[in-house]
Formats: sequence, C-alpha cells, structure tokens
Amino acid sequence: MSESPRQLPLHLPHRPALGRADFLVAPANELAVAWLDAWPGWPDAALVLHGPAGSGKTHLAAVWQQRSGALALDGAALADGTPPTELLGTSVAAVLDGVDSLLGHSTRLERQLLHLVNHIRESDGFLLLTARTPLAQWPMQLPDLRSRLAAAPAAGLGAPDDQLIAAVLVKLFNDRQLQVRPEVVRYLLPRMERSFAAARRLVAALDDASLAARREITIPLAKTVLAQTGGQPEQPNAG
Repeated sequence: MSESPRQLPLHLPHRPALGRADFLVAPANELAVAWLDAWPGWPDAALVLHGPAGSGKTHLAAVWQQRSGALALDGAALADGTPPTELLGTSVAAVLDGVDSLLGHSTRLERQLLHLVNHIRESDGFLLLTARTPLAQWPMQLPDLRSRLAAAPAAGLGAPDDQLIAAVLVKLFNDRQLQVRPEVVRYLLPRMERSFAAARRLVAALDDASLAARREITIPLAKTVLAQTGGQPEQPNAG
C-alpha cells in the first residue's frame, strides 16, 4: 500500500447557521435588518435588498423566508416563461434572489416580473428581492416595471469594517467547527480582502489546508494560505 504524506481534504458539506440570532448586526447592515424586522409592517408589498456578494443578503433572505413562510422562487423558471401564479402556487409571500443578474436579456422576464409584483400586491402578499446593485442600476426597459419597483423601499448592505470582518471570520470558523486562536484572526484581518465573500473563501481554504496538513490553523499556516490565495502575507505593520 502506498504511503500518503498528506491527507486529502474531504469536501463534506457544512451547514452554516442561518438563524436571526446568528446574523451579525453592524452599521453596514443594520438598516436591512431593521426593514426585515419591521415585516409585516412594510409600506409596500415588496422590499429590495442590495449589496455585494457575500454581504449577507442570502442569510437575511433565509431568515425572513423562515419567519414569513415565503417561497423561494426559481429565477431561471421565471425567465423561461413559467407564469408567476404557477411558480407561487398558493403562496402569497416569496423571495427572488439575484434579480439584477436575471434582467437585461429580454423584456419577457421583465413582463414576468411585472406580473409577479402585481400578483403579490393584489394578493396582499409580500415579495423580497435581492440584488448586487441598487435599483437605479438594473437594466430594465419596461417603464411600468421600474415605476412599480421604485415604490418599494430598498436597503443597502455596505462594506464591512474590521470589527465586522473579524466577527464574520469567527462565525465562519464556528460554522465549520474549527477552533482558531484570536491571534490568527488578528493576523488575517489586515492582510485579507475586505469582503464577506473573501472571508468565506479564505476560511474554506484554511479548513482544507488544515485537513491536508493534519495541523491546526496557526499563523504560519495562515501565512501560507494567504500567499496561495492572493493575500498579502508580508505586512507586519498593517492594520
């Protein structure tokens, strides 16, 4: 039997905590959290959450979906022409993720989305839309759709500060049941890209490297992983 000097990491699925208590509230996202907490007292049937990848839109949408009993709509099916009433069934609350990435290909989807918004309003329901960009930047051609959505409140999720990034790193490590010393987190902070998406990638890479090397996550291991993932390992005075 051949020897294996390294243990191959097994990509077992891990389940991130998506409860309201697990979401980290900070100035970058507190407006969005406040709007979701205000449901069902929204001034309009629809609410738009927008922010960069990994900013917490999916987490917040999942929290609201669980609380409201909303249905997660299939954007691809909507774009392919499936009637909104067929997608919704008996549900009067729905979540549509990544709206801006669906738009701009044809006006058919815009008409579908307009029917969806109208149906939700006529049914006294609720619709949560998420996007990476604000509504003003969405590539919409139908004036009626733009005016309908312009009436909906919107909340942006901003770029995280150091305190929030540190808390996110700790949460991501905990989601993977990884025990990491505070000095490792402090080492990572000034050397990593400032985004939730980057934090998620970095924690996954550290998890894999730890499994492969059969060692705990330490500063030397973090330095190696940062170098491999395009980080900035040689900034001892950064901060």
